[in-house]
Amino acid sequence: MDKNITKKTETENNNTNNNKNFSKKELKNIQNILKTPPHFGENFYIPKDNLPDADVIALGKQLFFDVRLSSNDKMSCASCHQPQKAFTDGLPTAKGLDGAILPRNTMSLVNLLWQKQFFWDARANSLEEQALHPLENPLEMNMTKENLVKKLKNIPEYVTLFKNAFKNSPFGGWGALDIAKALAQYQRTLISAGSKYDQIVQGKITPTEEEQRGIQLFFTHPIASAGIRGGNCGDCHGSHLTQLNTLHNNGLDGNYKDLGVGFFTKKPMDIGKMKAPSLRNIALTAPYMHDGRFKSLEEVLDHYNEHIKPSLALDPLIIEATNEIDATSLKLTPQEKKDIILFLKMLTDSSFVNK
Repeated sequence: MDKNITKKTETENNNTNNNKNFSKKELKNIQNILKTPPHFGENFYIPKDNLPDADVIALGKQLFFDVRLSSNDKMSCASCHQPQKAFTDGLPTAKGLDGAILPRNTMSLVNLLWQKQFFWDARANSLEEQALHPLENPLEMNMTKENLVKKLKNIPEYVTLFKNAFKNSPFGGWGALDIAKALAQYQRTLISAGSKYDQIVQGKITPTEEEQRGIQLFFTHPIASAGIRGGNCGDCHGSHLTQLNTLHNNGLDGNYKDLGVGFFTKKPMDIGKMKAPSLRNIALTAPYMHDGRFKSLEEVLDHYNEHIKPSLALDPLIIEATNEIDATSLKLTPQEKKDIILFLKMLTDSSFVNK
């Protein structure tokens, strides 16, 4: 973790806007270029100075898969974010340069257009900001901004790509920020909206009784006194995107080695608090949690159902969630757990992992 990173969890980057700040023309351009699905809504988070452009996206894709962005020419962004694994790597925690073991699990890059904070501890407030962290981290790609720009300017294909992408800047004027802009634009194209659940939402197919139970349980907050049963999942992973841009302590530990957001804020109520990620393609992204401790979806659900660890920072949405009066855990039945896992598997989008 870069000790020089400035934390800004409570406010958005001033240069990042949602759709309220886009003109109708800009909004239509975003929708047309990125082919955004209507049922995901229009609450896009994009800096006004980095609106989508086909040539910039093409440059970003080339950069994303290019091992020459690392100091030893062996590691690219895609080394950890592999398309066939829903842009994760299948490891408990990521491996960096020369096999260095990193402290956290690789997050999936999915539907980032609708997200406003990045990394498990939400320390970056835009994709442009996020992109430079792994490039400069000595355990990841180990490149200074200056060395990376110098390296790319000596590669003829990048001379052409940058000229096409940044037409309004004379060649020689682009730098690390333009590299970050291009990577961010490509990552915003990684939209997953072709799962079975999406087809149900769009009215293209009808769910089975079992699938409908899973959907209902996933999005329902349980209220035992009213006889309302639920899995409590949607409180943190809500909407059709299965993400709400929220941060939570989800009861993994009583005492935390990884303080999460609390490392930056120094607030006791932020200890162990992490970003609640999108659950899109979750069946393909094992192992789970910020440290990869759970090997299966069954283990994840068992944690929420039976093994929550109390702490001062434990999220109230978890504390109060139970399906039985006066119980201290979620108390789902075995069948309810199966139904929720079925729903999670309905979020798999085969067209996305074959990008």
